[in-house]
Amino acid sequence: MNIEPVEKLFTMFNVTADLLKDELSCTYLEALAETGENLFHGKVMQEEISEWTRKRLEKLYGDVSLSGRSKEEIRKGFQLAILKGMQENVQAHHQMTPDSVGLFMGYLITKFINKQAFRLLDPAVGTGNLLSTVLNQQGDKAIDSTGIEIDDVLIRLAYVNANLLEHEVELFNQDALEPLFIDPVDAVVCDLPVGYYPNDLRASEFEVKAESGHTYAHHLFIEQSTRHVKEGGYMFFVIPNGLFESEQAGSLRSLIQNHLNIQGIIQLPKTMFKNEQAAKSILILQKKAEGLMPPKQALLVDLPKLSDGPAMSRILGKIDEWFAENKK
Repeated sequence: MNIEPVEKLFTMFNVTADLLKDELSCTYLEALAETGENLFHGKVMQEEISEWTRKRLEKLYGDVSLSGRSKEEIRKGFQLAILKGMQENVQAHHQMTPDSVGLFMGYLITKFINKQAFRLLDPAVGTGNLLSTVLNQQGDKAIDSTGIEIDDVLIRLAYVNANLLEHEVELFNQDALEPLFIDPVDAVVCDLPVGYYPNDLRASEFEVKAESGHTYAHHLFIEQSTRHVKEGGYMFFVIPNGLFESEQAGSLRSLIQNHLNIQGIIQLPKTMFKNEQAAKSILILQKKAEGLMPPKQALLVDLPKLSDGPAMSRILGKIDEWFAENKK
């Protein structure tokens, strides 16, 4: 990808967000959502700003047109601005899925789902970066997407992101572990939020509930996704490597045994993470259905550095062989 358009787009998002941040006395991320709205509507929407700022914004928007830019260039430029905003106001749940992981998740979805039209859910959509990375790789497929996010600012950024990229995404601003009023989906993609879920009363309604104390939110997200995916549907989760080693892992294993088939576990390169304890993998699950057989053996892969072309080619060849054996 040509880096220059991405840098130009980032600079435009960054400078205009800084202008609006000062004028509106809001955070950088809130201002970024405002500037994204302006770009989508093709005009400055904020009535309370000074005439000087209005004219400056109009010039900056006019200098960098989105038409003619690829969806990936727009996504990357917007993502860089979001990352800058997150560094200024770091919160534990404000973490963005690395691009390389999103690209690989998108590749896996194209391999596993051989449909021209399907429904996709991200129950922890955040700013929409993972979902949009996956959607950008699906070509001309008709994908009906849904995202759930409890954080007001993050879901606003996801909304702006979807508009700028012209993706049809239905977004719900709510706790994803409360009841969801959505149609069943063909696939789930999610970078699981890791930690404890504070609502013990709600957690008690799940099979994976802890015997005492708080239940792991990432376990609950897996069960909630299982409830909302169709029989035979797939789920692609970014998981902590120690998912099946915790004191609550027994109930999670029971959930999987009762309702799901493990299709694969792909360990992400440890070089992507600050330390080995933070390392993650991609877990691929399929909801059981009548007449549906589990794979002869699960797809187990250790990914090399994604920049190592020859090693990645060998791994992709291994994945192709697994599909030839297990997905005839």
